[in-house]
Amino acid sequence: MMINKLFNISTQTLVFMFFCAVGLYIGIILFTKWSGKRSFSKMSSFDFAMTVAIGSLFATVILSSSVNLTKGLIGLAMLYLLQMSVALLRRFKFVQSLVDNRPLLLMNGETILHENLRKARLTESDLRAKLREAKVIELTEIRAVVFETTGGVSVLHTSDHSKTLNSYLLEDVKE
Repeated sequence: MMINKLFNISTQTLVFMFFCAVGLYIGIILFTKWSGKRSFSKMSSFDFAMTVAIGSLFATVILSSSVNLTKGLIGLAMLYLLQMSVALLRRFKFVQSLVDNRPLLLMNGETILHENLRKARLTESDLRAKLREAKVIELTEIRAVVFETTGGVSVLHTSDHSKTLNSYLLEDVKE
């Protein structure tokens, strides 16, 4: 019957999956300790892609009988080496511009930058939701709203109307 195939698993397959999961889990812990916590940070789109790639590799090794633990660990090592290499090379502006997106200014004070909203593929409704999440109650509180390289939105605001925004915070933000 077709239903039996949905729930049928051999003891051998179960043992294979268990040892692959444990082996890769230990591998991820060791490689992360070796390469640093940045491996799972979401500071840039490249870092996010690394996290997704590791998850995909993990799932493939556990669920595919054609990929064994050794191949999985080698693939994992290659991903971490690539990530570490790019992290080192990102110190050069040319590499950084290839790998990272620049943050994008969505609001300058109370002014909504509609062209930048369009570039970020966000709507005013999305923007209002982020302002509410940041607990903004008056538009006069807003100093800047930035679409970050990770896809997150940062709302810089204060209820003290005499405070201005330090320019350092917007140094790398595209206007």
